[in-house]
Amino acid sequence: MATLLSAAQPQALWRDYLELTKPKVVVLMLITSLVGMFLATRAGVAWQVLLFGNLGIAFCAGAAAAVNHVVDRRIDAVMARTHKRPLAEGRVSPVAALGFAAVLACAGLLMLLAFTNPLTAWLTLASLLGYAVLYTGFLKRATPQNIVIGGLAGAAPPLLGWVAVTGHISAEPLLLVLIIFAWTPPHFWALAIHRKAEYAKADIPMLPVTHGEHYTKVHILLYTFVLLAVSLMPYVIHMSGLLYLGCALVLGGRFLQWAWVLYRDSRPHAAINTFKYSIWYLFLLFIALLADHYLLLNL
Repeated sequence: MATLLSAAQPQALWRDYLELTKPKVVVLMLITSLVGMFLATRAGVAWQVLLFGNLGIAFCAGAAAAVNHVVDRRIDAVMARTHKRPLAEGRVSPVAALGFAAVLACAGLLMLLAFTNPLTAWLTLASLLGYAVLYTGFLKRATPQNIVIGGLAGAAPPLLGWVAVTGHISAEPLLLVLIIFAWTPPHFWALAIHRKAEYAKADIPMLPVTHGEHYTKVHILLYTFVLLAVSLMPYVIHMSGLLYLGCALVLGGRFLQWAWVLYRDSRPHAAINTFKYSIWYLFLLFIALLADHYLLLNL
């Protein structure tokens, strides 16, 4: 009998709980959080803030991702990209996943309260709720503009990193948030085009499903132009120098090229390749911001 029950319900492993946190997404978020921290000061970042601030942000992001797994478990089960996720295959129960999310969220918020400041903790909680409740629980199924509206929660990490160091909000971190906010639609809609049939099967109103691929490609191109303009603002407000400006123009120009290729459908697999480039774009853009910042310090 025990053997039959074990076969019917596979035992969860630590890797399943790690997968619930969407570690690859969290790593990219932590890179932007780290950049926010180091851009916020011309002195060093205290090691307690650096370690426990980022760990707290990571725990809260992982908690939001785990809630996303719970809410989307039926959708995940019918999509090729997600059908092997722990909840979709029954390796982790919804109750266990929610308990795991609660522990992560509480631990993360306590770290932020203890080692950074209350404003960072409150902003992180707002970001967690924005993604887990507003986007995952409502917007994702309510409107094809889901990723535009809900993208603000995912754009918060550089602001969280900045506030963890300074204790206050200013224009510079809000500009970093705006860059990620403008980046999110072309990034995610490229993936949505690639996975259009799966989103349609799961009855999720993503833009390519509700308005068609051509309409989506036009909007990807338009948002990429907006992103290029927004990405130049750190130089305009003297937050960064010529090194960053050059990198932003090169990286943004390449993104525009991919958006144009996707719009014209002039290369095979253009949608997924645009999506993959968008990840490298954001990573390299924020690294350029950091490199430029410390170059200016040494001049």
